Amino acid sequence: MNNERKAKGKPLPAEWREDIARALEVLNKGGVILYPTDTIWGIGCDATNEAAVRRVFDIKHRADSKALISLVDSPIKVQGYVKEMPDVAWDLIEVASRPLTIIYDDVRYLAPSLAAEDGSAAIRVTSEPFSRELCMRLKRPLVSTSANISGEVSPRCFTDINPDLLKAVDYVCTSRREEGENPAASSIIKLKSNGEIVIVRE
Repeated sequence: MNNERKAKGKPLPAEWREDIARALEVLNKGGVILYPTDTIWGIGCDATNEAAVRRVFDIKHRADSKALISLVDSPIKVQGYVKEMPDVAWDLIEVASRPLTIIYDDVRYLAPSLAAEDGSAAIRVTSEPFSRELCMRLKRPLVSTSANISGEVSPRCFTDINPDLLKAVDYVCTSRREEGENPAASSIIKLKSNGEIVIVRE
């Protein structure tokens, strides 16, 4: 049984639900949040909102040419944002033993600045309960980029996050702050429409 199936059967703590509700209010208004994910803490926004995505780039001082990852809560959601989802993608997501980000060709409906010059974009299915519930209730992909200024070391836990970032976003989630070192960043592969797999980060 994978983590996603386990997460479905366990109710979220009341304080998490309240936290998610506050985060959703900000996201639906085009705001930017700082939140816990299935890997490290991330900066996020509605991945279909171009103005919000550009704000994330500004907050991180990151070049537009460096694309950002988006999270969704199920493989079916991926299908809605990829013109042609290769059959092998379903198997890769199902058997992955750690968070797996897949770069897909020919994405659609995402903010334009999330796509690389070749029209591809990175999407990950999260099975971590907090970020999964947040994505599910947002009903749109959620940007997930490490909570650090571009060029700085990614935070291992909440207390490592640069205080300037805490001030720059519109809402900082309260859930999971007490945890120690978070999981490492995800592995990344590029999956071409013909099924060819290219490893980007192991």
